[in-house]
Amino acid sequence: MAFLAKLLALGKLATLVAGQAAITVDVGTQYQRIDGFGFSQAFGRAKEFQNAGSSTQKAALDYLFSTETGAGFSIIRNRIGSGGSGDSILPNNPGSPSATPNYVWDGDDSGQFWFTKQAVSYGVKTIYADAWSAPGFMKTSGSESAPGYLCGSTGHSCGSGNWQQAYANFLVKYVQFYAQEGITITHLGFLNEPDWQVSYSQMQISSNAQEAISFIPILESTVKAAGLSTQLTCCDAVGWKMQSTYTTALKNAGSTGHLNIITSHSYSADATSPLSQTTLPKWNTEGGPSSAFTQTWYSNGADNEGFTWANKLAVAMVNAELSAYLFWEGFEIKQTQSASHLVDATDGTNPVPSGIFWAFAMWSRHIRPGAYRLATSGSVSSTIIGAFQNTDGSVVVVFTNSGSSSQSAKVSFGGFSPESASAWVTNQGNNFATTSANLSGGAVTVSVPAKGVVTVKLT
Repeated sequence: MAFLAKLLALGKLATLVAGQAAITVDVGTQYQRIDGFGFSQAFGRAKEFQNAGSSTQKAALDYLFSTETGAGFSIIRNRIGSGGSGDSILPNNPGSPSATPNYVWDGDDSGQFWFTKQAVSYGVKTIYADAWSAPGFMKTSGSESAPGYLCGSTGHSCGSGNWQQAYANFLVKYVQFYAQEGITITHLGFLNEPDWQVSYSQMQISSNAQEAISFIPILESTVKAAGLSTQLTCCDAVGWKMQSTYTTALKNAGSTGHLNIITSHSYSADATSPLSQTTLPKWNTEGGPSSAFTQTWYSNGADNEGFTWANKLAVAMVNAELSAYLFWEGFEIKQTQSASHLVDATDGTNPVPSGIFWAFAMWSRHIRPGAYRLATSGSVSSTIIGAFQNTDGSVVVVFTNSGSSSQSAKVSFGGFSPESASAWVTNQGNNFATTSANLSGGAVTVSVPAKGVVTVKLT
């Protein structure tokens, strides 16, 4: 009987080993740089945040920015307002493109200046300022909220003149206002969803991007003439399919030589494969579902569930080789009809994170700005594996299992000898919970639950 028991035990061990996938991380082979993860508080959400009670503010800020208990977000995206008094730094038409503009800085920027200072206090260094539109008097429509093109850009003449240089000056002035307050805006954009028409702030470009191609060199020279090192982005399309079309046009025209980042949203098309037209970093700068706020991680794969976004992130960061991923909004109060924000004070006072929040946290807390994605070999059934090395030398491996059964993996390393390993799991019922990571002989073994994410950090 003892012999039989030993045979059964050996058989069980053999089954376990056979079911355990072997993965190798090659620290010597690097892919894209990671710039971070983030969100916006545009269109009054920053002011709502600012007006919240101090305890509500602190709890929400900790969720969003703490690298110990929260998501550790490292990028914020501010809107450069263009809608007149109370929204824009240039509320009134100076009369002509060459006339002296009367800029107005209120030190508030619809609450975004306060919010930016809070983010910086948590260590955020990447601040993306993006304009949804030029002021209305600079557009062919004459209205900030009506569809129109920038006057003077290719194909669009206006009786009032060519406003391209004036628009560049306007954008640079916004950056300078923040600079005079001690805040460095690191990235600057001049478009938001230019392939879409809405009922609010908007400005279009053609599918061949001719208006952007016309304007980008003007903006670049204006930024440089002001002595700024602000990086320029384009084009924040509604989805990655259209952004790919824009990027091809920009590359063919030589415009990518004047840019630093390619940007898109993920509403009409997710990032699923690399944009190979240029080696410029690619950021997803906005995305979100259209359904209600929920804390659900996984139920049936709905667009507002955490695991749905965990899988989007894994595909985007690994398969599409993105350098950054931003959600739409961060914090709101009693707005549970919408899942397009990550944290909600559902009772008006106490912030709670959504399931989507935890999907981001599994990436953003431990994969820090300046990290590089690493090569991996081997595979785990139904699981996307992303490996990264931070600037402090630590290695982070994220497993995203879209299958219906748990998976086990043994991860070895080339060019790296881990001395310690920690792991966390998020699945239905667990939010960033500590889980087992067995380190032996320079390799770490982990189990990844069905519809779950496991993040392993090795030092």
